Amino acid sequence: MKVLIGTKNPGKIEGATEAFKNYFDDFDIDGIPVSSDVSKEPVNNEIYEGARNRVNNLMKYALENGIDAEYFLGVESGITNLLGKWVIINIAVIKDKNGYESWGTSPAFPVPDKYVDEIISTDLGKVMDKIFKQNDLRSGKGGISFITNGIINRIDLTREAFIMALTQHTNEIWNDRKVLERK
Repeated sequence: MKVLIGTKNPGKIEGATEAFKNYFDDFDIDGIPVSSDVSKEPVNNEIYEGARNRVNNLMKYALENGIDAEYFLGVESGITNLLGKWVIINIAVIKDKNGYESWGTSPAFPVPDKYVDEIISTDLGKVMDKIFKQNDLRSGKGGISFITNGIINRIDLTREAFIMALTQHTNEIWNDRKVLERK
């Protein structure tokens, strides 16, 4: 089974791969960079919009380039205060080849108020690199690895978001459609 994800970020690809391994034995995930069409640091509803835009742009790319896939994936990380406090969260969106769309979120982690404006005006990756004196944390374990003392990393957050999105494709209670065969 062919799966496409709208990024070349190795951490996001690995997180998606780990999620799909829970449900499917035979699949390949290919990363294709596409635009999210939202701010560099998505805020509030832009997080979902960015993930969904990646999926739609990926589907358009696949159609224009004759690429056939079962699933199209997008994931976006961003900052939100819609829960009353500022947190970082990942939102994953999945569409199957028939256009059925699902979404899921990762656990969220709190952001100290003193960093909110800087994160929104630049992006979380730059702020995390500065705080932890690193370079390109976003492509690997992410700043969350430092925050949790190595217990949770960016791959884990991405995996959890995709598992939540996959529930709607692998579990009949959420819809009346036929669920794809899995393991």
